[in-house]
Amino acid sequence: MRALLAFLIALSLASPLPAQDNPGATAQAAADKLRAASSQLQTAKSARDRVKALTATVQAFETGLDAMREGLRLAATRENVLSRQLSARDGEVAQLLGILQTISRAPAPVLMAHPDGPAGAVRSGMLVAEMTPALSARANALRRDVEEMSLLRSLQETATDELRTALIGVQDARSALSQAMADRKDLPQKFTEDPVRTAILISSTETLDAFAGGLSKITTSEALGPLPDIATFKGTLPLPVEGRILRRAGEADAAGIERPGILIAARARSLVTTPTTATIRYHGPLLDYGNVVILEPQADLLFVLTGLETLYGEIGQVLPAGFPVGLMGGNTDQIDQIVSQAGEGGGNTRSETLYIDVRENNSSVDPLDWFKADKE
Repeated sequence: MRALLAFLIALSLASPLPAQDNPGATAQAAADKLRAASSQLQTAKSARDRVKALTATVQAFETGLDAMREGLRLAATRENVLSRQLSARDGEVAQLLGILQTISRAPAPVLMAHPDGPAGAVRSGMLVAEMTPALSARANALRRDVEEMSLLRSLQETATDELRTALIGVQDARSALSQAMADRKDLPQKFTEDPVRTAILISSTETLDAFAGGLSKITTSEALGPLPDIATFKGTLPLPVEGRILRRAGEADAAGIERPGILIAARARSLVTTPTTATIRYHGPLLDYGNVVILEPQADLLFVLTGLETLYGEIGQVLPAGFPVGLMGGNTDQIDQIVSQAGEGGGNTRSETLYIDVRENNSSVDPLDWFKADKE
């Protein structure tokens, strides 16, 4: 009886389980986003402005996939915590069962006996009665944990169906967007590229800085007037790709090289868009940078983007804000990779990098002067 009382007191004093984020709700919200994106894709394919509709659809898929990854990460983390807690309580449960079995096998006269006499037996009974609600609460908490872990495992299994459909959907949306961009012939043309002069500029420059600085010298007879001044949007423009800052302006990389731009970590095949209305001054391979896109939002201001694999549009075209300029490279994760990354705590899901350099009056400035982003 004393052992039972000590055990019950220990249970009543045990600290409650810490509050957790709700992975089930997170994953359910993500599944809703993915289903909405799938429905949106069918409408986007037949929309009058297919490029705009498909751009929104691709971004909806990307947002939903990000949310699903987070939901699976939370589910895997929570399941791991519950598993450890339940394992740690195996001893408590075994001790309780042993004591209860001992009591159940003891004859009634023995149960009524107490070393301190009848008064001690009464006090012990009162303590047991007081501890019973605590024991019941802990038993209910244990049952809820077991049920929650079962639900989390079921959630991770059913999420694979949502992911499979979404991964097919986003690939379909990207293909449809590429075709819609190829079919789009009505964008304003500010100037026509002179390929010879462009080739001469490329061959005569050795740095990205020098190339960007020479662009203004190879375009003449622009058909459209200057674009609107965007000075009022300074510091508020969205990043061209969804991601996080890996390196800020002036920070040295692993080789000790400092660059004037910022480096953004993005997911494979992420959509890159123009942050504001801008003219494509150049796009294509350049030096050892791979594909480069140079946008001109207004006179004497250039946004230089490097790291894309697929390019959209033509040199000289004026693109509206939020219009696609290309896709990041890399291979999209398969379902087993996503689930594995979730179980391992997320993994490196942002495997691609977009470098952004901003030039004002032919000099590099900190891109975060123009773009709204987490600067930590």
